[in-house]
Amino acid sequence: MSKFAATVAVATSLLSGAAIAEPAKPTIVLVHGAFADSSSWNGVITSLQKDGYRTVAVANPLRSVSNDARLVSDVVASIAGPVVLVGHSYGGQVISNAAKGHENVKSLVYVAAFAPDAGEAAAELAGKFPGGTLGDALAPPVKLADGGVDLYIDQTKFRDQFAHDVPAEITVLMAAGQRPITEAALTEKSGEPAWKSLPSYFVYGDGDKNIPAEALGFMAERAGSRRTVVVEGASHVVMVSQPKVVADLIEEAAK
Repeated sequence: MSKFAATVAVATSLLSGAAIAEPAKPTIVLVHGAFADSSSWNGVITSLQKDGYRTVAVANPLRSVSNDARLVSDVVASIAGPVVLVGHSYGGQVISNAAKGHENVKSLVYVAAFAPDAGEAAAELAGKFPGGTLGDALAPPVKLADGGVDLYIDQTKFRDQFAHDVPAEITVLMAAGQRPITEAALTEKSGEPAWKSLPSYFVYGDGDKNIPAEALGFMAERAGSRRTVVVEGASHVVMVSQPKVVADLIEEAAK
């Protein structure tokens, strides 16, 4: 084979390899909700990283929808390449607002999460259907210097209300380390949601006591969910009790 022919053969091989190479996997950005923290994604992250996905678990401030969405939007803007945004509970409202204006966000995953329409608030949606018992499980509000209040779940009621399918020794730690949310964040109206223009996926448990399963199903159907996974008996923290189920749906959304 001549030197020229050999060079052409190598170049053709390289081009062929480039053509069939897999595209870079999206970065998975995970946003926790009220009464949880970033560690609630640990099991999901372990599964995703094992399959080669880069993950970022955002520390959601839980102060206001507009503020929290702005922070998540800044994180998304800092990431080169495609992104899948994942939100739990109130975090679903946050990602619905944070995704707007970012062409690199390719899909949304709602994990036992709110997917409000424009003008709707999380508290309003939680009370839209019967079955939620969060109000009776809350501790006395903590008054804030700005006149608002922070909400916590009573630690003695935490496991039954929030995480009944998680081992007790873990829920004791979750209850002590829970992140509070302002009442104002739960009553703040949402902006025009990104689920109207992006493919969305939903997973939740039918044993959820924070957001009734009927409400979650309503929001999934309204958003035109590409795939909805309902986990029998699962609590509000389905990503803690069933991390592989949640990770598998995220990977489906990523593909």
